[in-house]
Amino acid sequence: MGKTVKVGIIGFGTVGAGAANNLLKNHDVILERTNVDVKLVRIADKDITSDRGVKVPAELLTTSVDELIAESDIVVELIGGTTIAGDFILKALNAGKAVVTANKALLATRGAELFAAAEANNCDLYYEASVAGGIPVIKALREGLVSNNIERMYGIMNGTCNYILTRMEAEGAAFEPVLKDAQALGYAEANPSLDVDGFDTAHKAAILAGLAYGKWFGLDAVSVEGIRNITQLDMTMAGKLGYRFKLLAVIKNIDGAVRISVAPTLIPANSMLGAISGVFNGVMIEGDTVGQTLFYGRGAGRDATASAVVADVVDVALNIANGSVRRVPAFRSGSKDVGLVNIDEVMSRFYLRLTVKEQPGVVAKVTDILAKNQISISSLMQPEGNADELVPLLIVTYATPENAMQKAMDEISKLDFVAEKINMFRIEDI
Repeated sequence: MGKTVKVGIIGFGTVGAGAANNLLKNHDVILERTNVDVKLVRIADKDITSDRGVKVPAELLTTSVDELIAESDIVVELIGGTTIAGDFILKALNAGKAVVTANKALLATRGAELFAAAEANNCDLYYEASVAGGIPVIKALREGLVSNNIERMYGIMNGTCNYILTRMEAEGAAFEPVLKDAQALGYAEANPSLDVDGFDTAHKAAILAGLAYGKWFGLDAVSVEGIRNITQLDMTMAGKLGYRFKLLAVIKNIDGAVRISVAPTLIPANSMLGAISGVFNGVMIEGDTVGQTLFYGRGAGRDATASAVVADVVDVALNIANGSVRRVPAFRSGSKDVGLVNIDEVMSRFYLRLTVKEQPGVVAKVTDILAKNQISISSLMQPEGNADELVPLLIVTYATPENAMQKAMDEISKLDFVAEKINMFRIEDI
């Protein structure tokens, strides 16, 4: 038998139970494939009596995190949150223990602090499960694409939002009833803001951007919008244009600076990302050598996330067993000080949907304002069959600076025939 590497799991919730089950059930498989005895020695939680649906030896359970850290070579943090979880990770790293985490919010907000501690203590800090569940996108960026300059990444990384948007499109349903169904099915939380307002995806985008460009940008660097404003009419209009709505993370290198944004975005319905439906996730990465690569799979759930956690545990165990700790650092320092793109200056195509009073001169006044702001129109459509006093007006633009677009929208919204808030969404022709 090869070297024994001892593992402790902090947090015996859904993912913790899944990771424990995987380590125990597939212990012999991991040993056969790696010649390392990856041994689960401790599970710590405040509650060690409730049934998690997983059989673990009683002697593995403890309420003492300090005891777990002392007895483990690898500490797995699966309790979530950005306070006590970070404190536990720092305690483990400062004790010289490797750490595996799935905590995207913690990494997005305190990543620089944690990676500095890992470097100072010569410890591995791995975090595959923090982005897109069981999809190995972190490992791909860290190792598989290490020889590439990353030009852009697009991510559909929230299953709740993708489920809602898929059903709205397929069924002609409105946002609120589909959200309630998602909550009833367990896809959305009672308070869905983290998902539908874009923050969960923003955490993941910050992590990917930091890894790709060698600088921990943090959550404040991400421009964030959610999906609440998408209406069924917008869905229908987008479909007629050959597009589909997705909550899309966009990470781009633009002339040496980085753009990181999360927003509901129109993408071609016949594209690979456009075809991703339901609760599934997808991440497209484009490197200067490899071109486009697509990673697809379940982005959440006990087993998918546990699979990613255990993959990291095995990777770190191999590093320890072979004396190659920090063989591939969890975060590589960039040789250049990479800046952020001013989002106001980013060029995008835009979809605009106005609700206007039916009267002569409406189109002329709107297009005059767009022309005054140097905005060119790609297509304009006012669907027939609207007998009401209020009618929709759809405009798609060519690539335009965001600040020019916003200035034009401010002017148009003040016109007396504009009856409702203008819906404006970016278009990415992936």
